[in-house]
Amino acid sequence: MTVIQNKIAIIGGGPAGLSAAIYTSRAGLQPVVFAGSPPGGQLMLTSEVENFPGYQTILGSELVTTLRKQAGAFGAEIVDENITSVKFSKKHTVTTAKKIYSLRSVIIATGAQALWLGLDSETRLRGKGVSACATCDGFFFRDKKVAVVGGGDSAMEEAQTLTKFAKKVIIIHRRDSFRASKIMQDRVLNNPKTEVIWNASVTEILGEQKVEGVMLKIQNPKSTIQKLEVDGVFVAIGHKPDTAIFDGKIQLDEKGYILTSATKAIAIVKLLNGIKVADIEKQFNNVTGEQWNMSYQTMTSVPGIFAAGDCVDHTYRQAGTAAGMGIAAALDAEKWLEEVSQ
Repeated sequence: MTVIQNKIAIIGGGPAGLSAAIYTSRAGLQPVVFAGSPPGGQLMLTSEVENFPGYQTILGSELVTTLRKQAGAFGAEIVDENITSVKFSKKHTVTTAKKIYSLRSVIIATGAQALWLGLDSETRLRGKGVSACATCDGFFFRDKKVAVVGGGDSAMEEAQTLTKFAKKVIIIHRRDSFRASKIMQDRVLNNPKTEVIWNASVTEILGEQKVEGVMLKIQNPKSTIQKLEVDGVFVAIGHKPDTAIFDGKIQLDEKGYILTSATKAIAIVKLLNGIKVADIEKQFNNVTGEQWNMSYQTMTSVPGIFAAGDCVDHTYRQAGTAAGMGIAAALDAEKWLEEVSQ
């Protein structure tokens, strides 16, 4: 198998990875970008984007294409392939089906995927009234009636956001109580725009060109089928970061998100707040066993490996914040490469 020597690689073809590519290529680092197949990340699943700085409105796929062209114009090599394995040590290697890349530094920007219900109708109507991001798409449902599927904090946050736009927000939850924190539940339940359908699951999303309603299976106490007319469906049952290939290579948190120096520091601060010293030592027994470098906020537990975007961020998950994190990772990587070469 062919071995290629590169100074830096970027894994991920969404806004974080492509923003990092623009900055590293302008710095003369000639990055190779593994954009995946199919490339583009979650932006490729959205229709119109109205909250990315610089664009009043743009299609998600068009935004990805624009970022790719900009990165390529500065010299980034974009490879639309998935990586098959990585090895992070003094010399880092990234392997695809055809080639092995030997690298001095890597920026991971593999993103995260929203968890879906698994319905054919959900897939068909995604971007046509089916969404997993109220912040991204809530504006399009002004004065409409929408449904939120879920019962955790994410679902409560989605519902709260949607009440700013929709005239009615109906939360569909498969149990008879929410899993969300009490404060989040209270905010939603006390909002006059919200309504809850308990013990219910969505069996089909109705509509051809756009969402027109959902079919519900309600267990109360006997199983019944009910049609609910809505203009949009927001699925809020969680996200999963695309980090499985890095498990055991760098440190991840309990949900699989990549830990960086910045997120590690935040975790330590949270742990120090009211936790016994013995518990701190038990969880952070890596003080002498790992090499965290707090000078680089986007660096992971392995020197020279950086991370950005939704594979790190389980709070904001926006294209704009991902782009900003990608830029920060690029600047960190550039500075680190200069430091180690001296």
